[in-house]
Amino acid sequence: MKAKVFLLVVVVSAAIVMSGCGWLEQVASGVSTVVGTGDTAIVIAKTAEIRTSYAVVAGDLLEVKRGDRLDVLDQAESPDTKGLFWYRVRAHDEGRTEGWIEAQNVITSAVLDKSRKLAESFENVPPQAAGQLRAASNLRLASDMSADNVLYRLASGSTFEIMSWKFVPKQEVPDVDDNANSAQKGKHSKNEEIEAANDDDEPDKLDDKYDTWYLVKLDPSVSPAPAGWLFGRQVELQVPTDVQFYQENNRKFVAWQRLDSETAEKGTVAKASTPGNWVVLTRANTVEAIDGVEPEFDGIVVYAFDKYDQNYYMVWRTNGQVWGQLPLRIDGTGDSKSFIVKLRGPDGQIVDKRFALVKDKGGRLRVTPPEDIGQFMKK
Repeated sequence: MKAKVFLLVVVVSAAIVMSGCGWLEQVASGVSTVVGTGDTAIVIAKTAEIRTSYAVVAGDLLEVKRGDRLDVLDQAESPDTKGLFWYRVRAHDEGRTEGWIEAQNVITSAVLDKSRKLAESFENVPPQAAGQLRAASNLRLASDMSADNVLYRLASGSTFEIMSWKFVPKQEVPDVDDNANSAQKGKHSKNEEIEAANDDDEPDKLDDKYDTWYLVKLDPSVSPAPAGWLFGRQVELQVPTDVQFYQENNRKFVAWQRLDSETAEKGTVAKASTPGNWVVLTRANTVEAIDGVEPEFDGIVVYAFDKYDQNYYMVWRTNGQVWGQLPLRIDGTGDSKSFIVKLRGPDGQIVDKRFALVKDKGGRLRVTPPEDIGQFMKK
């Protein structure tokens, strides 16, 4: 009798399991989707609180610090503040604290991987310039204002190296300053003054027609994400103080690299500890597009420091405008150096042009440009 009962229980149990497989799979699937993302996050705020919930009146459970790693269990949008997202996380403390943290205080590993992939695109390219944020701004995966390409919000005053930039027509960019407190929305309207200038055959102004976006490289001390795009209106270029005085109002310094041995091998574009020699790329504030493409620079100038006179002097500059593209590269070591830029020739082809650097008997720097450089200049 007991054997029959046992056999009946086994048969019924098997039937329940088989018929309920679909239900069990649905439950498991639902749990994995709602509860567990399988992702991790790194705290990017100086300090942040893990809270009991994402409600306004929620209590604090644990304070975490920049660099702490958390397991991501779930995510949700706050019903009290639309657009404010939260992650349910598990901390790696002794009590394995679980709670909610504001998304703006962390960066997930999935987002971090996207930034690292972007950094791979300029892995072998030297920095072209240096910059600093005037105000807090979103670091993005692409050069547009789409909400779905935001990596996270970078703090005001953050510094970075500029690897490249892009001119985006203003009518394609929302009229905002990339600041959450801004109430401005919509698109740029046409500038009547620009239209009037066109009627008078005056050249369009570059900064009237375009917004600039910068592709930047970030140091780990500034950001866990190594790369991203920043809206140009929030960026202040950090021109080296050595040569900043020589910048003209109608021609801005847009890229620079040091030529002497102190930092050239490292590709340094920031301030150096001692005066040195610099190659600088410049850009006039006029529209110069060819086939719809703007040059990234239109002038080249080389400055050197005379250690006897303790003054800078101009070594060489383009006698007229060129049409150039990044990157600027330094080649060679010691006293055998040259710099290479990409210039558009009269046939429309973009070619590398090498400028040799030599020192005369008095130790003063001299530039030997390519023999055909005149063909690349527009008077």
